[in-house]
Amino acid sequence: MTEANFGWLIRSVHRWSTCMMVLMMILHIFHVTSVVLAVLTTFFGVTGYSLPWDQIGYWAVKIVIGVADAIPVIGSPLVELLRGSASVGQYILTSFYSLHTFVLPLLTAIFMLMHFPMIRKQGISGPL
Repeated sequence: MTEANFGWLIRSVHRWSTCMMVLMMILHIFHVTSVVLAVLTTFFGVTGYSLPWDQIGYWAVKIVIGVADAIPVIGSPLVELLRGSASVGQYILTSFYSLHTFVLPLLTAIFMLMHFPMIRKQGISGPL
């Protein structure tokens, strides 16, 4: 590395940039929890919208499955996991109910417990 042209420079920049990346991640970790909370909120909306299981809920599930199917590599297995059978039916409704009432609230509480102290520590907010 030291014998290549500017190898010392590339190595030094790489070393210092990794240190700076870790430092910046520590300083901006509250942004990550905010993004995760935003995604969880979206999942709450999708699962809750589907729970009445009327025409709007049915077609919302079909659209969500279509979006999941468009993800490269993991799309098809994800659709099979979500759907649970060849067609949209009771399995997905039960799964969405479980997600909406148990899994998502638990994940949201965990991320909020991480998020609030980080906001407080960064000085963005007063006492909560």
